[in-house]
Amino acid sequence: MCEPCEGPGERGGERRGMGDTGDVVGSEDDEQHFGEMETSLKNEMFQGEEMEDDEDESPPERQIVVGICAMMKKSKSKPMTQILERLCKFDYIDMVIFPEEVILEEPVEKWPLCDCLISFHSKGFPLDKAVDYVKLRNPLLINDLNMQYFIQDRREVYRILKEEGIDLPRYAVLNRDPDNPEECNLVEAEDHVEVNGEVFHKPFVEKPVCAEDHNVYIYYPTSAGGGSQRLFRKIGSRSSVYSPETSVRKTGSYIYEEFMPTDGTDVKVYTVGPDYAHAEARKSPALDGKVERDSEGKEIRYPVMLTAMEKLVARKVCLAFKQTVCGFDLLRANGHSFVCDVNGFSFVKNSMKYYDDCAKVLGNMVMRELAPHFHIPWSIPMEAEDIPIVPTTSGTMMELRCVIAIIRHGDRTPKQKMKMEVRHPLFFELFEKHGGNKSGKLKLKKPKQLQEVLDIARLLLVELGQHTDCEIEEKKSKLAQLKTVLEMYGHFSGINRKVQLTYLRSGQPKASSEEEDSKKDGPSLLLVLKWGGELTPAGRVQAEELGRAFRCMYPGGQGDYAGFPGCGLLRLHSTYRHDLKIYASDEGRVQMTAAAFAKGLLALEGELTPILVQMVKSANMNGLLDSDSDSLTDCQQKVKASLHEIMQKDQDFTPENYDKLAPTGSPSLVNSMKVIENPVKTCDKVYTLIQSLTSQIRKRLEDPKSADLQLYHSETLELMLQRWSKLERDFRMKNGRYDISKIPDIYDCIKYDTQHNSSLALEDTLELFRLSRALADIVIPQEYGISKAEKLDISQAYCVPLLKKIQLDLQRTHEDEAVNKLHPLYSRGVMSPGRHVRTRLYFTSESHVHSLLSIFRYGGLLDEEKDQQWKQAMDYLSAVTELNYMTQIVIMLYEDNDKDPSSEERFHVELHFSPGVKGCDDEENVPLGFGFRPASSENQDKKPNQGSLEDLSQDQPDQALHISDPINIQRRSPMIRNRKTGSMEVLSETSPTQSTKGSMSHRLFPSCSRQSPEIKPTIGLGFEGCSMVPSIYPLETLHNLLSLKQVEEFLSRVCESSSDAHAKTMKALSSLFNSQSQTSLYCLQQPLSSSGSETSLRPPSQPLWHGSIPSSAVSSAGPSSPVTDSSGMNFSFSE
Repeated sequence: MCEPCEGPGERGGERRGMGDTGDVVGSEDDEQHFGEMETSLKNEMFQGEEMEDDEDESPPERQIVVGICAMMKKSKSKPMTQILERLCKFDYIDMVIFPEEVILEEPVEKWPLCDCLISFHSKGFPLDKAVDYVKLRNPLLINDLNMQYFIQDRREVYRILKEEGIDLPRYAVLNRDPDNPEECNLVEAEDHVEVNGEVFHKPFVEKPVCAEDHNVYIYYPTSAGGGSQRLFRKIGSRSSVYSPETSVRKTGSYIYEEFMPTDGTDVKVYTVGPDYAHAEARKSPALDGKVERDSEGKEIRYPVMLTAMEKLVARKVCLAFKQTVCGFDLLRANGHSFVCDVNGFSFVKNSMKYYDDCAKVLGNMVMRELAPHFHIPWSIPMEAEDIPIVPTTSGTMMELRCVIAIIRHGDRTPKQKMKMEVRHPLFFELFEKHGGNKSGKLKLKKPKQLQEVLDIARLLLVELGQHTDCEIEEKKSKLAQLKTVLEMYGHFSGINRKVQLTYLRSGQPKASSEEEDSKKDGPSLLLVLKWGGELTPAGRVQAEELGRAFRCMYPGGQGDYAGFPGCGLLRLHSTYRHDLKIYASDEGRVQMTAAAFAKGLLALEGELTPILVQMVKSANMNGLLDSDSDSLTDCQQKVKASLHEIMQKDQDFTPENYDKLAPTGSPSLVNSMKVIENPVKTCDKVYTLIQSLTSQIRKRLEDPKSADLQLYHSETLELMLQRWSKLERDFRMKNGRYDISKIPDIYDCIKYDTQHNSSLALEDTLELFRLSRALADIVIPQEYGISKAEKLDISQAYCVPLLKKIQLDLQRTHEDEAVNKLHPLYSRGVMSPGRHVRTRLYFTSESHVHSLLSIFRYGGLLDEEKDQQWKQAMDYLSAVTELNYMTQIVIMLYEDNDKDPSSEERFHVELHFSPGVKGCDDEENVPLGFGFRPASSENQDKKPNQGSLEDLSQDQPDQALHISDPINIQRRSPMIRNRKTGSMEVLSETSPTQSTKGSMSHRLFPSCSRQSPEIKPTIGLGFEGCSMVPSIYPLETLHNLLSLKQVEEFLSRVCESSSDAHAKTMKALSSLFNSQSQTSLYCLQQPLSSSGSETSLRPPSQPLWHGSIPSSAVSSAGPSSPVTDSSGMNFSFSE
């Protein structure tokens, strides 16, 4: 750390102003200290000629000296130390910390000299002396000192804010004469006060006018219990205490202001200059006064995105108070943001990223102002990450404008569900009470609602116990299971369980083994209970790592200051150039995946809950990301029926079956059919294996040693047995046939156990995995349609709202900024709130990912006969067997600033895809794509050394692929070659094969020649000591030469073709049209011209984790709700 200066006056008494060009001599300690640093830290920028010119001068003699003049508690604080350590790394900057005794006791003439002064008031600091020092020495000031007098008076702070046009809470000032406190304009009533004629109803806030006095009181109305909350500076774990006192203070001067109803959080904003702000929220001290602390005892702060307006406020505050480093408080209430306090100089605590950014901004500021006066050869480093520009196929430079990703949730516990038909009046009452009769459907997730269902189940079971012949038609065994599941965990948490009720006009049509009884007439309710399906710890890690890796997809993803990639992206996030919104469906696992991803993407720390609350918009927005699997379209019912028919024939698959099941000839389907041969015989084998599994688990349970064995994610053998026994019962129906719809569940369970509970070493699990996987590879993708026409029909039913939203995202990006836009190189330092990268992340479940991919494949985006690249992409997709956890579909929009704004070549779209997590035995037969943004031949000879850690970031196939190569050769995947996966840290050093210009190896290949597949932008994210977190497949580019016009026309076509029949419905809100969602509205249209080969993607497979993943830009734009005109198709797929 930089040493404090030895003593006053050591630099000679000569007066050195900012304009002086004299030498700057460090104190001996400093000189020696920085001499050592010189050698190690010489910046490349200054090496070469400039240095040679000045050989005769010794470098330390023209250092710029930055003085820190503050109380010791502040100047030696951890944040200050961290930032100064980083500032020292600027070659021409020396630090001098003024010792506290010098500040307090010595005259200013004896204070150390400096060229730039960081000085700020805190308790006990002689501000007057500091002002005198500035008059005497005239250094460059980082924070103006005269303004610090105003900051100590809340009246002045409010006056300045008001003059700047910044929103404040409504307030009035009550000035009291200390000698005569009685005389003042205050009238107090029971529930309001009148100050200078202005009325403030309770709740209102009373603040002392002196900013150093933290005793702020909030007075509550009698209707809410009266009394007041007394806030104070944190003492231990308390920041406020409740008091029964209801009348205001009678001595002293105060500001009275309206209480702003926030959501229980205060936002703290920290600026470093007008163009950088870091924001975080903490629990409002007014809530309960308990300071939330993390395991290390630090107050918990939550990350916050600032809106464009708030960023403008930050800029205004910074400039109005002339404080480069400045903290202030925002209250977000009623859709507005109000400034309620300005604190002057303050640093963020415990954020490495902030320390890096702050030092960088301050260092550049000092150099920009002073380097010219000292003839120091210095120019502002043009930071690669400031403008996301990449080379394109045509060799021009393009700017990244928009990233849209649709991502499936991470690894989860097996989902379980039970259906029962209920007719008891109590269920109908519940249905009506919660508004089910409006749409014919009801979802119950809240603890209170689930408690009501549990109460009914308990009541009916008691009645059943008393009279066996009573009128209760509900099955006892089902009611008992309903009760058991709802009683699990001993408490409700909506994320774990949900109950769906659907109104059936004339009872339930008999469907599966679960209801064999004779049917009664008259209306009934179908009750579906779902549980399980929670995100596992492995799923969290997958999502967080994917988020981390996603940063690197952005150019400039290699921040030079911090020790990890994507730091440039993170800086964009703080410097107002990112507009990030994260949407998630209403499933708990999907929301937690989104929160974990955000944590990795934005380098956040701490728990997921606060991140979820602040950053993830739960998109139960007109079916944008949710779907309701219990209301299948007619088209789906038809597909399911024909699937069941083929799969229940006890004979080997005939050529006719192949034509019927795999009309698109998809290799992944055909391969699975070859494995199966005879579907019924395979189901027999699977059934026998399940029986063997359950008997093995029963044996284990009898063994006292393993009876209370803890399995993964705190499951017990008992629960595992229940899971498998239910599958055993349901899979083989009473008539001896198999219920094909249970295949995905069997695969789900065996996949989970193979990965997470392999320590049980149960026999034959791998064989069960292999067979159920082959069956699932057929059943799952085909549930989304067998022929192309069906696939499109079903996909449109799921996806149209999302497609419309994607279309809007793309349109808004290029419409926003057509207005007098500066070229990015000229707009540096210009506060152009319009210039940003827009990132939209949609987290959802399998159904949406399957559907969206089907639409891109079969909706006629491109003609594969004419487009070689698209043909290869289609071949690759048809060889992909399953869309596993963390599958990603990524759309990137680039702008070519050199092209005419109206030309079709101005905007350019790329489509990328990754099938997500790697499966158990995927090693051998993974289809090979072409890498992320396949490169031009310039890259060809830069092969990484296979087997080094870098090779994970640059997985290239062993030889260049020529276009003529068919892609679906089942070649061993290059992605998996390396068993040695490194921890995330590797990410910080991208391998030397990449261009160092900061554009992170985003090269496109000219026209369509695909030589070596592109360097993967991310390293394999394996985890040491966490063998069970599988790796994720890198992104593969499907196409990188699409024009925006092509994509927009395609999206419009798909959406229109599905909406001819519901032009009206589209505008309606989802609640209005839920009632129709069971009809076959979505299957009316003739299919679009489709192209491509069979979708054969299938549900989650063994999550294994490895990543080359897009990385996503970060942004700040507050909670804007998604568009509401998208049709709200409310399908909810169980996934």
